[in-house]
Amino acid sequence: MNKKIYLCPMLQEFKTYIADQNLFNPADRILLAVSGGIDSVVMSELFHRAGYLFGIAHCNFGLRGMESDADETFVEKLAGKYKVPFYTKRFLTTKDAKGKGISIQMAARELRYQWFEELRLKEKYHSIATAHHLDDQVETFFINLLRSTGIAGFHGILPRQGNLVRPLLFTYRESIEGFARKHKLIFREDSSNLETKYLRNKIRHEVIPFFRELNPAFPHILTETILRMRETEVVFRKSIEATKKKIFRNDKNGMHIRIEDLKKLTPVDIYAFELLSPFGFNEAVIRDILHSHDDSSGNFFYSSTHRLIKNREELILNPLPDKKESSLKNAGISIPENKKEIRKPIHLSFTITATIKRFVIDPSKEIANLDLRKIVFPLILRRWKKGDSFYPFGMNKKKKLSDYFIDSKLSIPEKENTWLLCSGTHILWIVGYRIDHRFRVTSQTKEVFQVRWLKGKNR
Repeated sequence: MNKKIYLCPMLQEFKTYIADQNLFNPADRILLAVSGGIDSVVMSELFHRAGYLFGIAHCNFGLRGMESDADETFVEKLAGKYKVPFYTKRFLTTKDAKGKGISIQMAARELRYQWFEELRLKEKYHSIATAHHLDDQVETFFINLLRSTGIAGFHGILPRQGNLVRPLLFTYRESIEGFARKHKLIFREDSSNLETKYLRNKIRHEVIPFFRELNPAFPHILTETILRMRETEVVFRKSIEATKKKIFRNDKNGMHIRIEDLKKLTPVDIYAFELLSPFGFNEAVIRDILHSHDDSSGNFFYSSTHRLIKNREELILNPLPDKKESSLKNAGISIPENKKEIRKPIHLSFTITATIKRFVIDPSKEIANLDLRKIVFPLILRRWKKGDSFYPFGMNKKKKLSDYFIDSKLSIPEKENTWLLCSGTHILWIVGYRIDHRFRVTSQTKEVFQVRWLKGKNR
């Protein structure tokens, strides 16, 4: 006689939610973020009962002394109970927060998720699962309501964000507590959860109970509203993406936005925020950007990851270079006489050709033909700097590079991305633009030193 297997309602809901949201496949290995509290303990039990493959990761932030250490020991025993891999790491959270000038909560969050991702990659887990549930979603809505987040702040916690999944977002804390009681699960109580000095706890213990007083069904009503906001955001995002494709132009010097096109958008403040906030710009900076329209060129605006420049009739957006990249760009690259090519920082090839009566000079801007006899090695490839000057081809008069760039209508990023090929203190070639007249090929030239810029072939 076959024995029937009866699934408890919550376990069935759990499995159905994972399948409906396509969070992961039953055969995937999942790394569970387990604090030892009731939510993560119930999540672990559900993973175990569902037969999923999982490991447990625990962060010891060292913020509650012996209590933190007891949490770590508890979670290690929990992993032993399920016979699954256990990972733990201790952090100097307070020191990290002070060093970065951020709150302890923010530091803990950054440390936690950075370590989880490193662990996921190292141990080959498919995803990281956290025990966020619908009450967390309601609390997060209020937190975002107190911040300037745009429409994205009201879509709530998403079931999946990259490699992060939230398999308990189908249920409320009340159901989680009921499941724990029914199955006599042991868990740890974090004493700091009762303190109202933290914003989330204040909302949990003071704000939400007030709304429950007004309407006991408030959390369910707000959850439905959040879902509708999420669906509304999908429509909104399609409009923003269509606008972005229309007014953003990409080239090697960055993303370009014509100011006139931006000003035509209505309401311009909303569009500007949604178009620029993904690049790290906050509302105050975006407001400054909009108010700078009538100012002269050269205004710079910064986020933690990007820089935006007002250049004549357009805005130009670029990611901030990392320190290594900046160091490479600012340092001169030495090129010896026998070098046939270089590939970094740009791809250049070098050839020497004896002149003949019918030698034809290629007029391409990607090729420089120079008189070898006038060149002193090693050559230097570098960025331009203030005070640089040269004799533009066809002219017997010196010109400052800054004036040449203005006459050529180069934008600030174009100037910054320009390379100079130099011989000693002399500029031979503004790569991709113009050679120095003094080093041109003449009827007296016996050997031509040809430099070719192989654009798009850098490795």
